[in-house]
Amino acid sequence: MTELSPRLLRLQQLAACFMLFGAAAYLWRPITATAFFCVGALIFCPLQMMQRYEGRNFTIRRLRRQQLLGLIAFLCAACCMAMQTFRFGFAHRNEWVVCLAIGCVLELYTAFRIPAELKKEENS
Repeated sequence: MTELSPRLLRLQQLAACFMLFGAAAYLWRPITATAFFCVGALIFCPLQMMQRYEGRNFTIRRLRRQQLLGLIAFLCAACCMAMQTFRFGFAHRNEWVVCLAIGCVLELYTAFRIPAELKKEENS
């Protein structure tokens, strides 16, 4: 997999912190939290998509697709959070929490499996 430069990696980590802060602070300051979460998601997702896998290992390619689905879930969570906060569209309850949970599970799963599979591929 192609790696990000150290500067982009720090930016990606900062964006992930913005998303975490936005999700956690939603109960107290929904407008500010929505802004933080949306900015974090709009920075985190493209940076994660910049990482590519050019190999032929089917398992890693499948995991990469799952990772991309998790990113789409993060973007959907940002949209649903904005819809709930600003009262437009179809999402007026906590649909963003479901999207966020799906994205987190997919990202967490692939964050552990992809490096393990890359190591197995490197050893064989």
